[in-house]
Amino acid sequence: MALSPTLPAGLESSGNSRPTDIWVVAVANPLRSVKGDSEYLKRIIANLNTPVVLVGHSYGGAVISEAANKGEKIKSLVYVSAFAPEIGESALELSGKFPGSTLSPTLDKPVELENGVKDLYIQQDKFHKQFAADVSDKAAAAMAASQRPVTDVALGEAATNAGWKEIPSWSIFGSADKNIPPEAMKWMAKRSNAKETVEVKGASHVVMVSHPDRVAKVIEDAAASQ
Repeated sequence: MALSPTLPAGLESSGNSRPTDIWVVAVANPLRSVKGDSEYLKRIIANLNTPVVLVGHSYGGAVISEAANKGEKIKSLVYVSAFAPEIGESALELSGKFPGSTLSPTLDKPVELENGVKDLYIQQDKFHKQFAADVSDKAAAAMAASQRPVTDVALGEAATNAGWKEIPSWSIFGSADKNIPPEAMKWMAKRSNAKETVEVKGASHVVMVSHPDRVAKVIEDAAASQ
């Protein structure tokens, strides 16, 4: 989720195709609540000594929006098939703003937690078609088996900050996303005055898996921006 555009001294390139001056930190989003998850992200950012590009996928978009404030080290935001809520909006509200989401009927029986909170999963036999229709059967099966749950509280929690109002943003999503309607993501990108909006034809909710080069290019553009 957090990405730093400067490689710290002593770290060598991993040999992949990304630029060697980009250091990636894959933050393990707790998926518990917008407020709590954003506070966790802020702690990660505080330990980075360079300008930061925040990249959020799906609900992660709400988390980076909540965590980002102008005047700090965050230089840009990248929304990858993600929510970009206004203050007072929730992921759940935005997913229903336009028709097209078929997520609800594919959810498995929720896991009951304390205080009435529920952990949400997608039924494994429905995961491929719903979440990742443009990846292989093998890849989708692995993703379905290893999916991490998000709480119903997190999806219904209203944002208290909208970092995209003051920090430049980029957006990329698939035209065949069945979790968040593409029209909703297009609308959010326009509202946030995104510097670049890329709609990948036929891509699912996991556009970063099926089209990694396209997503990497958008992130690189955000990192290189002045």
